[in-house]
Amino acid sequence: MEINEVQKWIKSFYGQRGWADYGPFIRVGFLMEETGEVARAVRSYEIGRDRPDESTPPPEQLKNDLIEEIGDVLGNIALLADLYGITLEEAFTAHKEKLVKRFNS
Repeated sequence: MEINEVQKWIKSFYGQRGWADYGPFIRVGFLMEETGEVARAVRSYEIGRDRPDESTPPPEQLKNDLIEEIGDVLGNIALLADLYGITLEEAFTAHKEKLVKRFNS
């Protein structure tokens, strides 16, 4: 699936459930929450949790958890961009151009 198709699918899926109706401040809050969940998933994957009340999932479960959380972040980024009429392709192209210009690559 192409990146802009992903963005359209996310908007449609979330929209059917009323989840795309939130404004930018609420959406950024969700994004920060999901970013924290990515951080926790990375920590669990890399160094574990070391808590006696939690069992350590197998490595494949830890990786699947990380994949899921990264997907949640991408979904919130897509919806935030859409609120401002920005496609993910535009955002990535601008990011790429900035890096190429900055590092002469």
